[in-house]
Amino acid sequence: MNAMTDNLHIGQDEKTSRRITSAPVREGRRSLLKYAGLAGIIFLAGCESVVPRGGERPTRPTPTPPPVTGELPQDQKHHRIALLVPLSGKNAGVGQSLANATTIALLDTKAQNIRMTSYDTAKGITAAARKAVADGNKLIIGPLLSDNVVATANIARPAGIPILSFSNDAGVAGNNVFLLGHIPSQSINRVVSYAKSKGMNRFAALVPNGVYGQRASSTLLRSVKNVGGTVVSIQNFNRDSQSVEAATKKLSQNGDFDAVLLADNGTMAIKAAPYIRQNASGSAKILGTDLWNTSSKLAGSPAMRGAWFASVSDTLYRQYANKYRSRYGRAPFRLSSLGYDSVLLTVKVAQNWKVGTPFPIAQLTDSGGFIGLDGVFRFRRNGISERALEVQEIRSGSFSVVDPAPKGF
Repeated sequence: MNAMTDNLHIGQDEKTSRRITSAPVREGRRSLLKYAGLAGIIFLAGCESVVPRGGERPTRPTPTPPPVTGELPQDQKHHRIALLVPLSGKNAGVGQSLANATTIALLDTKAQNIRMTSYDTAKGITAAARKAVADGNKLIIGPLLSDNVVATANIARPAGIPILSFSNDAGVAGNNVFLLGHIPSQSINRVVSYAKSKGMNRFAALVPNGVYGQRASSTLLRSVKNVGGTVVSIQNFNRDSQSVEAATKKLSQNGDFDAVLLADNGTMAIKAAPYIRQNASGSAKILGTDLWNTSSKLAGSPAMRGAWFASVSDTLYRQYANKYRSRYGRAPFRLSSLGYDSVLLTVKVAQNWKVGTPFPIAQLTDSGGFIGLDGVFRFRRNGISERALEVQEIRSGSFSVVDPAPKGF
């Protein structure tokens, strides 16, 4: 997986063991809740039977929806949806977790008019996409990687088939390609805006060399400018301790700063934070991105205490993760929530979608948006998803929500 273009949250969930507290959440727009009510109610109803870790699942009849299958159904009573994920090879773990998530969502929604056919992208993306189109699928969910999205779009677009991809590479969105993936720039915008609201005006940043670091730098410059602040210094580093230490020593050469963005994953944040405390402005607030959302070790690092980062809410995800463990005997990959949400979205659209007709693409860009495991989201006309993010603070042994995600747009 190319970490520079597909900065995906593929770590398996470890966060259910940490305590998360939350400030009261303000009421959202009624219109969004009305629009998204079906999906939200379906999910919460499905979670009533969630079994705590170590518990036994009650034995009772469960309606079985059309399964995720590798064979084309012969009937004409279902919406045919293609699921393109890696089911073999090095990314098989995350691909199978996404597929399992769609199965859970089909069970929770009791969707009897949807049948998903799985196609293994690891065996050849072009062959998988062509087979999906030839089999008569009207919607493609997936694939995972941005280069696979491009290859799939070249085949699906002439057939008028839209794509709901798990990628977060904004460069492949648009023209019937919609990204479910979390866009890193949105978390930077959110945490910078929150820091400015708390009186922080001078910003610095440590960013890794490479495409991701370049994009993070550009986003920070734009975000700080938009809120009326000043960027004091941006330093690049390689992912090793010596390079990080050298970069932090250079941060304060242009003056003190109130906050420093550490635009990398949780593992690198833990390595870099002590150098920031020693060599940069010791009292500066450390800011992070949604990459930190999958790292349970951050709360155990003394140097990280007080740091802020923006991400999607984990409230519904934790319920889903418990259900996933109960069903499959292991933790889900954090990214698998996108698989679940893709089904919720499809079920919502399918209420007014006649079987055998083209997928109603216009419904994807409704300004009211959708609701899923990761909170409310909507698609812009350019195919990029916009998500409501919360700001969390790292405390001793725990994470705390200091600014809840809005419930509407």
